[in-house]
Amino acid sequence: MYVAVKGGERAIQASLALLEKWRRGDKDLPEIAAAQLVSQMGIAVDRVMAEGSLLDPELAALALLQAQGDVLEAVFLLRAFRACLPRLVRSQPLNTNSMTVARRISACFKDIPGGQLLGPSADYSQRILHNQIHSRPVLPTPSEQGISAGQPLARVTHILAAEGLLFSPEEQAQGPHDITRDPLNFPAPRSARLQALSRADEGFALSMAYATQRGYGDTHPFVGEIRAGWVPICVRLCDIDASVTDESEVAIGEIFLTECEMLTQFTVQLTQTEQAPPAFTSGYGLAPGRCERKAMSMALLDRSLRAVELGEPVTAPSQDQEFVLAHADNVEASGFVQHLKLPHHVDFQSELSMVKNLRDIAHRKAPNQDEGSE
Repeated sequence: MYVAVKGGERAIQASLALLEKWRRGDKDLPEIAAAQLVSQMGIAVDRVMAEGSLLDPELAALALLQAQGDVLEAVFLLRAFRACLPRLVRSQPLNTNSMTVARRISACFKDIPGGQLLGPSADYSQRILHNQIHSRPVLPTPSEQGISAGQPLARVTHILAAEGLLFSPEEQAQGPHDITRDPLNFPAPRSARLQALSRADEGFALSMAYATQRGYGDTHPFVGEIRAGWVPICVRLCDIDASVTDESEVAIGEIFLTECEMLTQFTVQLTQTEQAPPAFTSGYGLAPGRCERKAMSMALLDRSLRAVELGEPVTAPSQDQEFVLAHADNVEASGFVQHLKLPHHVDFQSELSMVKNLRDIAHRKAPNQDEGSE
């Protein structure tokens, strides 16, 4: 327990009991179940999953209920729970080329291989508040949706790369960085940056992405492609059982993801004297659930944070790795800000005493007012 508030233990217990009454609300109304949130408030649940780094919709919904709809507090609860879970096995990198697509659009080309699939989206409707909200079913499964994975859909970036119109600097071959186990150091590898952005607060990521469009990062983006759908999660049997020598992969489930590839910027400075031929560069975003705004913001920031490797001068906060990544985590930011409302009596008394002493010293050094008037 926080030492400075130990004397108020009974008051804290009473406060928690009152909080529970407020959370439950009017008992004449039925209590909301976690399954209802998963079914009818899926986007809020997906956001808590993404920022909480625990991909379980029922637990995310439970956290959201416990937090009375406070998304940031729900993320905190989910991360705290996640920290207590054992790590059984490391899954293989997701292959989004095998995605069973529910939505796939491109803002760059009208006609793309496989066609534009609008899927479930409010992008094409007017933002009008309806007088009555009708219950909607749970997001259909791939079989219910009727969209088979079939042949992988060609990516817009692959089409441009085949024509030599997409520049992609070589990256060091290394496994994905895990910032939940290893501290985030700067400069951070791209895999660490992407993981941090995936866990970042959506509002912060959106604001920083908006800043890049307004000139603080010098980007003029185009949505190369947005995809949303189910991707299988695979593990190797040898990672589960050390006695197994078979390194083949087996699918243990699937997850709904939103993926975005953003195209921007034409000239790449390789060295101080050498430029690459004019070409597009890209930024990448991937978030669990239906999180298009988050994936788009992530892709814009990923591109902005590649400034150094693309030979661009770092002139804006959105291009500074430490500025973006060190302030993007809402749980860490919330902890630093909200701890200020806890008792700081001793600290403040020290500051107060120091200010009074400084004022006394300044007053003694000041010329006497009567002497000044003479």
